[in-house]
Amino acid sequence: MEIKQYFAAHPLLKRCALVAVFALAIWLLMLFARHPAAVEKYYSQGLYPAICFVLHPVLNLFPFSFGDVVYIAVVAYLLYAVVKLIGHLIRKRFLRAGMLALGLVIGVQVALLLFYLFWGLNYFRPSAAERLHLKEEKFTVAELQAVTTLLIDSANATRARVTAADLAQPNDTIYKNAITAVRELGGTSDNFKTYSPDIKPSLLTPLLNYIGTSGYYNPFTSEAQLNYQQPTFVRPFVACHEMSHQMGYGAEDEANFVGYLAATGSQNRLLRYSAYQLAVREFMFSLYMADSLASKPLKKRISPQVKADFKQERQYWQAYQNKANVITGIFYDNFLKANNQPQGLDTYNRMVTLVMAMYRRPPSPLKGAGGPKLRKQ
Repeated sequence: MEIKQYFAAHPLLKRCALVAVFALAIWLLMLFARHPAAVEKYYSQGLYPAICFVLHPVLNLFPFSFGDVVYIAVVAYLLYAVVKLIGHLIRKRFLRAGMLALGLVIGVQVALLLFYLFWGLNYFRPSAAERLHLKEEKFTVAELQAVTTLLIDSANATRARVTAADLAQPNDTIYKNAITAVRELGGTSDNFKTYSPDIKPSLLTPLLNYIGTSGYYNPFTSEAQLNYQQPTFVRPFVACHEMSHQMGYGAEDEANFVGYLAATGSQNRLLRYSAYQLAVREFMFSLYMADSLASKPLKKRISPQVKADFKQERQYWQAYQNKANVITGIFYDNFLKANNQPQGLDTYNRMVTLVMAMYRRPPSPLKGAGGPKLRKQ
């Protein structure tokens, strides 16, 4: 009997063979991921830009998040499949149950392959510090204190310029300003090259509130999504952060850093303030962890307006906090660790190290060597 006929007569074995083939493909892909230089050359600078060139302009035609619709459909199917699987087991239809279970395994394997091929391999490219020629050296508390002071002054100054009209502007305007900032950053260096960047309001925003998420990037559709209900002054930076993922910056600290560069390089008042406000929060936390006494005088330096915004943001998320937030936090922490970010959720705070490195580095006239420099407002 020929192999094709044999598998046709034994469909369960056919699915087992597919599971083995996809498992081998995933293993080979992870083997490739162990070589950052190869990932950078053949994927991040090769295949990934081609994917962006095709996906971004096509999916930008949809005014809604196509990826959100896909996620909703997949979750609905999984619920249906689980109910059906339980039904097969209750009725002792073990062959059908086995076929369905193997089908689900194959689906998960295909999803993993698509995740890494469409975007996920960017987690394994050389770090942003290497690509931008930044030295991630240790810094003293005094140096951290000095830069934190600079950022607080910038946040105070930009917040004083933000008007009630700025805070009342519609989301479409916020999106447009963030897209402009990302495109402008893309023009400063090949390291920030963009392919039709865009940001969309997430259809899942009510859910994002409860899991404490301000935005997310869909690696399957290459769409950047924003929680459109969070405080207005938070949204502009989050938009830049998520579009930084579209550039191929996988690690969260890198996306925070690139989003910061894009936002502070903008002429838009609200966008600049949004970035400085985030930076102050990150730097104050790092300073507190390094020397709690050194952070006390700087806390007093923060203007009442900025403090009020921190309080508003904190109260917003506290209103949605529950056990689901803790569970999803643990899951996402493990997800980051599995994708070349061993510090897990602490990776977000490594933005401080990158900003400090940028602050220390002397200006370079070479195109492609880096990007905008840290500057006082």
